[in-house]
Amino acid sequence: MNSIKRVPTRLKSGRTDLGAEREHFDKQQLNSISKAITSAETPVKEKHVRRIILGTHREKGAYTFWSYALGFPLASSSILSWKFCHVLHKVLRDGHRNVLQDCMRHHSSLVEIGKLWSNLHDKYGQLVALYTKLLCTKMEFHVKHPEIPPNLEATDEVLERTAGTDINNVFQLTVEVFDYLDAELRLAETVIRQLNTSIAISTLTSGQCRLAPLIQVIQDCSHLYHFTVKLLFKLHACLPADTLQGHRDRFHDQFHSLKTFFNKARDMLYFKRLIQIPKLPDSPPNFLHAASLAKHVKPVVVIPDEYEPEQQEDDDDDPEPLIEISEASTASIQAQPQQLDIFDQTFGPPNGGLNDRDLQIESLKLDLESLRAELGRVKAEAQRYITQLKSQINSLEAELEEQRAQKQHALVENEQLRMELEATRRRNAEHESSQAFFIEAEKKAQATEQRYNKMKEKHTELVASHAELLRKSADTVKMLSATQQTQEEVERTKQQLSFEVDRIKQEADTKLEEQKFEMEKLKRQLEEKMAEMMRIKGTLQSSEKTTEQMNSSVTALQAEKERLMRSVSEKEAELSCLRQAAQVQQSSLQQERERNSRELGELQGKLQEKSSQEEQLKQKLLEEQFALLQGTVTEAENIIQDAVAKLDDPLHIRCTSSPDYLVSRAEATLGSVDKMKKGHADYLSNMRDAGGLLRALTQFSHLAADTIINGSATAHMAPTDHADRLTENCRGCATQSLQFFRDLKSKTTLPRADPASIRVIVQKILHLGQELRPKGMDIRQDELGDLVEKEMAATSAAIEEAVRRIDEMMNQARKDTSGIKLEVNERILNSCTDLMKAIRMLIIASTDLQKEIVESGKGAATIQEFYVRNSRWTEGLISAAKAVGWGATEMVESADKVVLHTGKYEELIVCSHEIAASTAQLVAASKVKADRNSKKLSVLQQASRHVNEMAANVVGSTRTGQEHLEEKETMDFSGMSVIKLRKEEMESQVKLLELESQLENERLRLGELRKKHYELAGVPLEQVSEGNGETSLLANPVSMSPKPSKPALLKKPALAQKPNVYSKTTFK
Repeated sequence: MNSIKRVPTRLKSGRTDLGAEREHFDKQQLNSISKAITSAETPVKEKHVRRIILGTHREKGAYTFWSYALGFPLASSSILSWKFCHVLHKVLRDGHRNVLQDCMRHHSSLVEIGKLWSNLHDKYGQLVALYTKLLCTKMEFHVKHPEIPPNLEATDEVLERTAGTDINNVFQLTVEVFDYLDAELRLAETVIRQLNTSIAISTLTSGQCRLAPLIQVIQDCSHLYHFTVKLLFKLHACLPADTLQGHRDRFHDQFHSLKTFFNKARDMLYFKRLIQIPKLPDSPPNFLHAASLAKHVKPVVVIPDEYEPEQQEDDDDDPEPLIEISEASTASIQAQPQQLDIFDQTFGPPNGGLNDRDLQIESLKLDLESLRAELGRVKAEAQRYITQLKSQINSLEAELEEQRAQKQHALVENEQLRMELEATRRRNAEHESSQAFFIEAEKKAQATEQRYNKMKEKHTELVASHAELLRKSADTVKMLSATQQTQEEVERTKQQLSFEVDRIKQEADTKLEEQKFEMEKLKRQLEEKMAEMMRIKGTLQSSEKTTEQMNSSVTALQAEKERLMRSVSEKEAELSCLRQAAQVQQSSLQQERERNSRELGELQGKLQEKSSQEEQLKQKLLEEQFALLQGTVTEAENIIQDAVAKLDDPLHIRCTSSPDYLVSRAEATLGSVDKMKKGHADYLSNMRDAGGLLRALTQFSHLAADTIINGSATAHMAPTDHADRLTENCRGCATQSLQFFRDLKSKTTLPRADPASIRVIVQKILHLGQELRPKGMDIRQDELGDLVEKEMAATSAAIEEAVRRIDEMMNQARKDTSGIKLEVNERILNSCTDLMKAIRMLIIASTDLQKEIVESGKGAATIQEFYVRNSRWTEGLISAAKAVGWGATEMVESADKVVLHTGKYEELIVCSHEIAASTAQLVAASKVKADRNSKKLSVLQQASRHVNEMAANVVGSTRTGQEHLEEKETMDFSGMSVIKLRKEEMESQVKLLELESQLENERLRLGELRKKHYELAGVPLEQVSEGNGETSLLANPVSMSPKPSKPALLKKPALAQKPNVYSKTTFK
């Protein structure tokens, strides 16, 4: 019974448990991934990466790798992210082909990791940002080109098949390979630069951690270099060399960078035992010679097979042996007979069929297999849910990190804004304090002025009281005959004192006004002025005290006078005593006079000192104003000289401007000249204030420099005559401006400095700009060169089409007509054919002459730049070519109508004249720029004469044919009476007058049409009238005579109307 119970167990152990095998695989992959991607600054172990790669081949994808890799905190450790990128790079290169598709699903995660570490200042973070960009570029390239595997080991045939036969695809593939190689080289250069700056040695683990991924970079670069060489040789075989100049320059830069990288890596000990780096040639391949492709040798990177045995680091790091199918099958085969023998010994050999127990065993096996399959599906579903949840957790953690970074950034910005707010508040406080100080100073000045006015009024009252005392004193002198002489001397002394006081007061008033004026201008010297005013106030107070003393003395004199009067009335005997008292008074007055004279001298000295100080301040102010003027003039000279230097600068030749912008700049300059003249006059009238002149000089210097530069730029696009005159006037403007500035810098020449000459030169520039303004419809400057060639080609095509149609009309006329009509039609069509052939020869000669003109006149510039620089001449050529082509088309239409008898012979004659005029215009436009001694010019003139002869033949054959075909009726009036003849005569006169009226109306209409033609062509009517030697049609009214004289037709304008031409855009 025991043996029977052990039978299912033995059968179960003989089969492979898929669930356990899957768990063992997941455990092994998790163990390898966790040991390969760590935060330790050591290189990745090769055995761990090899197991991960074998796992991708076993499960045919990278599902398990990404399910565990997404759980790593890549945003928290730069070294962890760096080693993750290294492992992912090796998995992309050596893993299963489905790994690329699995990795593309996580492309956005790689981009976010790179952006995160690029914003942080970490050395490994910078490397991670570059590595993620490289991996994204690698995945995008191989997804777009699946023929090329991620390890880039593709043959030349695969590369040719990927590029295809379309040259655009080859061009695009080359650009993508360039970008791929740029990403590889950028990472390698950054790693080596960090090693150089940190003086790391390749034998240390920290250096090896950075250098380990460069092995895959070297492998990729060797293949990408070979692809680039192949693709560039293919491009040069299909495209011109000038088109690929940018590709060659970019390849040369990559070649030198790659060669430097290989040389540095070859010298490092770390790479010598792991990889054999190829040597690149000394110079890059010469793609201009196809034979250089045979000299190209594909660089081959060799990885040695023998690796050093790696030590077992952990006890649990026991490598799992690979499943050997042959050994497993042999063991099962060896174990199977033993089991069969035991079964046979127990139950005996099978009896040719299955019993019930066997059937039950088989059904149990089937149930077990179905349960195992169901269990596997449940595990896979659970694993998928776990992976999804882990990815969501990682995305939420990434968003959390991003929110933290944004929060940190917001805090930094908030701190910056707070600091700026504090600075603004401090500035506002300083501004308010300075404003309060200014208001307080103004209040102090007003208070000082009020105190001075009060002192002035008090001084006036003192002077009035002093005058009153003088009058009373004079009365006393009259009454006292004995003291008359003494009193007269006192009076004279007091008058002198009064005169001196008045003069001092007037001078003080004058000085006060000047001080007030200076106070408004020089507020910074307010404290000094206030100190001086306090000294003056002290002086005035001392004067007031002196005056009070004089008043007291005068009061005493008045009392004495009354006493003397009483004494005179009572006692004349006391006269001698009074005389003695008068003598005593005279001596006291003498002493007072001397004291007053001393004080007056002191006041005069102080006033002179104050005057000298004021004169010094005035002189200093004048010198400072003149120094400011000299500095401003020097800066203005530098601005003008810099503008003049740009006229001869080769880099300025490509600068262009529009006449409209030049006119606006010149008008602004004229306005600044007027302001400068007014400022100069104001400065001469008041040299203490040079503000107006300084502002005018600054504005004028910038506007004049702008006018000179834009004038030169406009001259680059103008006709030769206008360009020469405009450049000369710009130089003249600079010369006159510098001369005016030199006059301002010297005090001797300052009064006679005059900007009138500058105004004249600027007005000339303004007039030239107005002349250069585009008139009517015009052509875009950048399309002129192409449009000339297109119009000449279109004209030649129109001539060829006209000849073909004339031949068809000739054949049709020979079928449909005969006799005189056929002869007339053949003569007309033959003459038209000869005219078209002559025009074709003229177009060929004009094209040859035009090429000669362009080659001789363009110099170092391109053909397009020559046409743009001579835009008016180019527009004339275009107009003439259009007119010739249009005339040829119209002539064919008219000839067709004449042959079919649906048109008029006059239309054919007018077309002949129009073609002759158009060809003459084309010859004139070509002759303007041609050399007089040019052989091609003589050929063109001969072709023009031949065209005129052929046009005359067309007109002659047309008129001759018209005369042959028109039948003139014989006029027989023999059967008419006199009344009938008179009536017919009147009807004939009426008809004649009607025809004359119609003729005059048509002539007026023709004149108006030509006026409109000239307006659209940009030619003034006065110029047309002078050029034609005729006056306006309105100046010569048409007479109503029966036979009016036929007026001469106006000539065609120099620049004919150009139909369907794009308008020229203004340029700056």
